[in-house]
Amino acid sequence: MKKTVSTVITGLIMSTLFLSACSSGTGGQADASETSEDTITVYTAGPKGLADEMTAKFEEETGIKVEMFQGTTGKILSRLEAEANNPVADVVVLASIPSMEGLKAEDKLQPYESENDASMNKDWSDPEHYYHGYSASALGVAYNTDNVSGLDADWKEFSEDEWKGRVTMPDPTSSGSAVDFLYGLTSTEKDGWDTIQSLMDNDLLVAGANKESLESVITGSKDVVVSAVDYMAYKAKADGEPIDIYYPESGTVISPRAAGILKDAKNKEGAEEFIDFLTSDEAQELVANAYLLPGNEDIPLEDRAALSEIPTLPVSWDGAEEKQEDTLDKFTEMMQ
Repeated sequence: MKKTVSTVITGLIMSTLFLSACSSGTGGQADASETSEDTITVYTAGPKGLADEMTAKFEEETGIKVEMFQGTTGKILSRLEAEANNPVADVVVLASIPSMEGLKAEDKLQPYESENDASMNKDWSDPEHYYHGYSASALGVAYNTDNVSGLDADWKEFSEDEWKGRVTMPDPTSSGSAVDFLYGLTSTEKDGWDTIQSLMDNDLLVAGANKESLESVITGSKDVVVSAVDYMAYKAKADGEPIDIYYPESGTVISPRAAGILKDAKNKEGAEEFIDFLTSDEAQELVANAYLLPGNEDIPLEDRAALSEIPTLPVSWDGAEEKQEDTLDKFTEMMQ
């Protein structure tokens, strides 16, 4: 049987996360014994500041306590696998629609129609209500403004001599959004793989997850990061870092972030309240304040591009999880 993308990522970090899942320390550790009708356990791919704000507001409004574990999509999938015989989480929030599709296909989610469903972007959510796309990031080109005065190059232009050794991208074995980018570019552009190969031939650095790749550009170690998660770049820019971001004219990938209720949730009612909150206007405003794209397009945005302003590739997510496994395998082979 073919492995799924989530299985590939799980295999890379399983041993570390298994120990983490079995430990009794602090640092966001959730304990099944603490779950009650007044508590829900949420595993979330962040971002941390937004997740903390969401938790505080939800607890204040509902009186339900949230036990939270925060990590990358890969780490969360590993943790769910490690806890398969003793489920802990009620809600899972991932930065990858294909990974959510994988959980649905494995019968690990249960459907719930949010009370705010009508106001949310239908393209980001499951039509059968197994997961809910409450926000999204767009994957652009971020660059160091101290080293680059201005930039509007398309993806393939970074294979030119002037960019040799100056470009990085997140490692798709660590970043679900990087896998989304590779899948989107290569499934919609006939020369997509040629573009990726040309970047590799120009000494593209593939290292670390999203945060690490962006940090290398902020510090000036590299000048450009392709497949940059835009909300991170907007946040760094607002904090005064020498960074800016744009979206190539040929189009880019929108990477939705979705939440779902696990089939083995111990507090189903509390989990449903959490989904309703994530899709509420109040929570959607918090999403916008974190420089993410809200699932509700009526929420006003400041200091970032709106969805309608971003040139996008016509990516189809139908059956994408298995296709992404092939994408990741090919990329890994090209890197060797």
